[in-house]
Amino acid sequence: MKPSLPRIEISLDKINENSRILSELYQKKGISLMGVSKAVLGEPSIINEMVQGGVKYIADSRIENIQKLKSVGIISQYVLMRTALSQAESVVELVNISLNTELETVKKLSYYANLKNKHHKIIIMVEMGDLREGILPSDLSFFIRQALNLPNIEIEGIGCNLACQRGIRPDVNNMTELSDLAIAIEKEFNISLNIVSGGNSANYEWYNSVSDVGRINNLRVGESILLGCETADRTNILGLNTQAFLLVGEVIENKTKPSMPYGTVCQNAFDDLPETVDRGLEKRAIVALGRQDCLVSGMKSVDGMEILGSSSDHIILNANEHDLQIGDEVKFSLNYGALLAAMTSPYVRKKYLNHESKFMKST
Repeated sequence: MKPSLPRIEISLDKINENSRILSELYQKKGISLMGVSKAVLGEPSIINEMVQGGVKYIADSRIENIQKLKSVGIISQYVLMRTALSQAESVVELVNISLNTELETVKKLSYYANLKNKHHKIIIMVEMGDLREGILPSDLSFFIRQALNLPNIEIEGIGCNLACQRGIRPDVNNMTELSDLAIAIEKEFNISLNIVSGGNSANYEWYNSVSDVGRINNLRVGESILLGCETADRTNILGLNTQAFLLVGEVIENKTKPSMPYGTVCQNAFDDLPETVDRGLEKRAIVALGRQDCLVSGMKSVDGMEILGSSSDHIILNANEHDLQIGDEVKFSLNYGALLAAMTSPYVRKKYLNHESKFMKST
C-alpha cells in the first residue's frame, strides 16, 4: 500500500547519531545536554533516540509532552522549561526540575511539594539581554534568599536564554557574566549550583571559540539534534545530519501558465498584495500542502525547485527543470519553525524510518 500523503519522514538513526555526536562533543568541556522535545511534540520514538544517544535530560515547555513520555516508560531526568502557576501541582507530580522566574510560582510549587512530601528542584532563569524570561541580575540575590526559605524546594542551578526572542548571541561576555553570577551566588549563600545552563543550540560557536567554559555545564539543545545546525546563524554543524526530517507532498496539478496574473489585483487570502515578476510562460506544479500544514517560508525543495507561492492548502512550484507527473511525490527539508508546524498539524502523517522501536507508530 502506498504511504499516506502528506507525511513527514523521520530518520531515527540520524537523530540518534546527532545526539551521540553532540553529547560527546560538549562533554569534552564538561557540558551536559538537555534534549528539547517540544518541536516534535514529545514523540516517544524520537525522544528515545536522544536518550539512547547520550542526552542526560529531556526538556519541554509543555507538561503534556512530558506526561506522554513518562507514561510509555522513557526514563530520564525531566525538565519543564515554562512553568505556569496553574500547573504547579502537575509540575510537582511529573517533573524533576522546572525553570522559574516568579516567586509566586515557586511558592505554589513549594506548597504542593510539601503537601505531597516531595522535593522539587528549580533552575532560576536570569535575564541576560534577550528579553524573554529571566530575573534581572540585580534581583537574583533577593530571589534566591526567598526561595531558600521555602520548604521542599531545592535550588538546582541558574540559567539563561539567548538568541530566541531578540536574537542576542551567546558570547564570551554574557557567558562570563553568567559564570560570575553562579560563583557569587555560591559564595554568598554557601550553596552549590549543580546546573549552570548557558543557553541552547545557539551556543555552538561560543563553545568552539573558548577553551574555558567557566561554570557553564549545561545547554538546552533541540534544533542542533533534530536539524543538525546551530541557531545563531543557522549554519550546519560539521558531521551532523541535516535531513532527519523530510516533508513529502503529492503533485496534484502540473501545467504551463503565464508567470504574470491577469485581472484587477486585490489582497490575497492572507491580506498580502503579492509582487510578481514577468518571466514568461512557466511550468507550475501544485503540491497538496499549504500553510495549514506547515510554515511554507521554512520549507525548501530537496530537488531545488523554487516555491512561487502558497495558500492554505496549495504550494506552487517552478517545475521548469523537472518532469513531474500527477501523483509524484515532492520532498522538502525544513527549518525549525516548519518542523514545529508540520509535527503539530493533524493533517501530516508521521512515518518512521531506519529501525524498529517499541515506541514506534506511524500516523
